[in-house]
Amino acid sequence: MVPDERAYGAARWLAGRGIGEGSRVALDVPDVLPWFLGADLLGAASLVIEPSWTPTERAAVLADARPDLVVTAPAPTPAEPVEAAGDGETFFYLPTTSGSSGSPKVLVRTRDSWLRSFAALGPLPGPVLIPGPLSSSLFLFGALHGRWCGRPVITLPRWDAEAAARTEAATVHLVPAMLSTLLSVLERRGGSSGLRTVVCGGAHLGDEVRARFARVLPEAELIEYYGSAEHSLIAIRRGAGGLRPVPGVELDVRDGVLWVRSPLAYAGQLRDGDLRAAGDWSTVGDLAEFDASGALVVRGRAGATVSSGGRLVPAEEVEAVLRSAPGVVDVLVSGTPHPRLGELVTAVVEGPARLRELRAVARDRLAPANRPRRWLLVKELPRTASGKPARAVVAARLAEGTLPAEPLT
Repeated sequence: MVPDERAYGAARWLAGRGIGEGSRVALDVPDVLPWFLGADLLGAASLVIEPSWTPTERAAVLADARPDLVVTAPAPTPAEPVEAAGDGETFFYLPTTSGSSGSPKVLVRTRDSWLRSFAALGPLPGPVLIPGPLSSSLFLFGALHGRWCGRPVITLPRWDAEAAARTEAATVHLVPAMLSTLLSVLERRGGSSGLRTVVCGGAHLGDEVRARFARVLPEAELIEYYGSAEHSLIAIRRGAGGLRPVPGVELDVRDGVLWVRSPLAYAGQLRDGDLRAAGDWSTVGDLAEFDASGALVVRGRAGATVSSGGRLVPAEEVEAVLRSAPGVVDVLVSGTPHPRLGELVTAVVEGPARLRELRAVARDRLAPANRPRRWLLVKELPRTASGKPARAVVAARLAEGTLPAEPLT
């Protein structure tokens, strides 16, 4: 994973506290990368603590991971090289699920599962911008991929579109809402940017955002990928060809749900410190199908559908359409409990959008059953570490009537 002098210093510090091959460490530090790489040198697996976890979530994650050490030390001192332990099957990372649709789970990944993922994405130009915390597996993946490419890595502690636009990055890893706001900044600046590659994951990307990307960054390449914490990369889209499975990854759609068999997949899940091995085939419950060309079309998580009036409304597809409306920074579609319909399709909007324009977009591009019946405005959507809207949090607050929102006008 291309360690450096600080990673060697972290490895020596950890080894002095009994950490070695097969150990588990939890990293509760602001500067994650040297500690992560130092633990990996010793053959230890790292869990990166997410600062936004509630005390209950943190306690539950640590109870499942059972780390041998929780690191809260200052940045490590540079040191001489350390001989690497372990092999490709060594456990090196304990990712947690994003929490966008539920409580975090602790997974186990081998080195090879991510090294194969790096190879599937391929070499990218640098410097590489990682515009969010490394407690997110999406951003940690981007940072380690940049190191695998031998490129300098630039990190931002949190998403800031203006700061991102000012960097000298040639590649950036982000999610669709971030891409949309970055394009808005670049449009105001006249499209000037040194970006050559944008890697976008985490959610469905609409055609309007792709078209804006082509206008604002005509010389840059847009790489979209579909994946999960459990499976790493599943399918990649380059250009107009649609999502295509990563070589070696097998896909099967059963009753509308996507199942995956992959050498890039996780080894299993930790519960109370014990590993529960993953099956040969596994699923995260995403709804999917293949189009006439054989490309994968992901409809979104089964839990991200709204059951309204006997119809299942695919929330992520509706969100992708509404993000194209003027003034929308991001939007989350969920269900508000309703006595007759079951749930009322509800759009929770972040940004200075106008109801009239949102409804016009919905009329033009959404089937009548998929159009939101309730429109709410929030100052800021609750988010996971990767920047995705926290779907489970919004759904719970809508059900409780505690979401700090106003009717959109």
